[in-house]
Amino acid sequence: MESLVISIAQLDYHTGNFEYNTQKIISHIEQAKQEGVGLLVFSELCVCGYPPRDFLEFTDFIDQCKQSVEQIAQHCEGIAAIVGAPSVNPVIEGKDLYNSAWFLADGKIKDIRHKALLPNYDIFDEYRYFEPNRMFEIVEYKGVRIALTVCEDLWNINDNPMYIINPMDELIKQQPHVMINIAASPFNKNQAEVREQVMVDNVKKYGIPLFYVNHIGAQTQLIFDGGSMVLNSQAEVMDTLPFFVEARKNYRFHFSSSTQIEPLQQTLKPNSSAIERIHDALVLGIREYFEKQGFKQAILGLSGGIDSAIVLVLAARALGAENVRAVLLPSQYSSEHSIDDARALAENLGVKYDIISIEHTYQALEQTLAPHFNGLPFNIAEENMQSRSRGVLLMALSNKFGYILLNTSNKSELAVGYGTLYGDMCGGLSVIGDLYKTEVYELAHYINSEEEIIPNNTIVKAPSAELRPGQKDSDSLPDYEVLDAILALYIEMRKSPKEIVSLGFDEALVKRVLRMVNMNEWKRIQAPPVLRVSSKAFGPGRRMPIVAKYLN
Repeated sequence: MESLVISIAQLDYHTGNFEYNTQKIISHIEQAKQEGVGLLVFSELCVCGYPPRDFLEFTDFIDQCKQSVEQIAQHCEGIAAIVGAPSVNPVIEGKDLYNSAWFLADGKIKDIRHKALLPNYDIFDEYRYFEPNRMFEIVEYKGVRIALTVCEDLWNINDNPMYIINPMDELIKQQPHVMINIAASPFNKNQAEVREQVMVDNVKKYGIPLFYVNHIGAQTQLIFDGGSMVLNSQAEVMDTLPFFVEARKNYRFHFSSSTQIEPLQQTLKPNSSAIERIHDALVLGIREYFEKQGFKQAILGLSGGIDSAIVLVLAARALGAENVRAVLLPSQYSSEHSIDDARALAENLGVKYDIISIEHTYQALEQTLAPHFNGLPFNIAEENMQSRSRGVLLMALSNKFGYILLNTSNKSELAVGYGTLYGDMCGGLSVIGDLYKTEVYELAHYINSEEEIIPNNTIVKAPSAELRPGQKDSDSLPDYEVLDAILALYIEMRKSPKEIVSLGFDEALVKRVLRMVNMNEWKRIQAPPVLRVSSKAFGPGRRMPIVAKYLN
């Protein structure tokens, strides 16, 4: 039986860093040659990084993509490679670019296949830039007939198809031996299971094996988890590459009258929980946000509450404890146990911390504004002055020492506007802004599953902003178990008020919560980038008008 060694490479790319991406790809090609690989497969838009967004509107950017592909092709002697990069649409009609898979062999560009199904939902806006492919043709190499597709091309297989064509329906007519799909599929907490089922469904429908190659790494808000996989013709997942790390593995693909895949290295079936993957995704997201921008050190305000505790743990794991600075910023309303809990956590992690009281700063603001407040009673203005005092001090330290300030707001707070703009909403990156409060607690228990890192008192005490005597979050918000359930139904599931009420929630409460969500869009649009771990995060994947009346 004839055979070809196929290698799949899930690698971490840097958007717009052509030299870095190109040299990484070439390095793997040269290594694969030494291993006897016949075909090496990289991921979608790997040459330029994903997503390139409006960089695609610059001719120079597209020219550098083409130059990089040509440079990579020169190394494809004795081996073939598939890389992802934009290509120019040769006809005047339609968009100027295609999202393409380039087939490189014999030292040159042999074939180009274009993506047909262009996602234009959530964080995806590919139809903004690319023309959809309408002509389908397999690629043949050393006797192997390859149905070569790009990411979304395999996702039109569910019970509610988004597109009127299905590329594999056309390609299967040409009797390919194998499907190869190059992808840039971002992480969310349920994506691994959904992604695997989509690939299984494709193999069940078309009856031929599948090699699927994904990115890993993070590009601002988006985190890519890898999880590349190989399926045999019986729709069994033979091997899955690890989550959140670079990996490359080789397989001998036997073809002719029948097909068979022989792994050439130990196979793997990752078995991680959703909360474990969330933890690993956030650590990767922080690390890559810093590394890819050339930053090394982080700072954050450590209150003794659970949100800042979680962010400190994740930051220390991402950057190293020696590169994280915690600042305790107590006021006259801060409890002694909050200060003790914050200090204990920093010491558990080996993180340097400072204690800077905001009391004098706040009093100075009070005195300055007293003639202008006209004797009005204490209210949210004074509460926000405390929060903004903290923001000023943290940003001053950030500027002075070159730290990046990490924001510690959670998704529940961002959703209902329970935060102070230019105060506790300050920061260069929102680490847990896509985790509801109940998920923050779940993550805390996961972190403490083997030893007590976060002080138990931080987890069990009632959450409070501590901006007035005896304040608790429950003074202003419903219990988080109820609030988060309503928020998830509205934000992730896009349920109407009537549908949410029909599930047993109080009608007045539902209307109040949804009104708070919609009224606070103006705040969220000024928040730092949020690391995305759900199917609907605040940021570019959720586009809502600010000046609107719906549910307000």
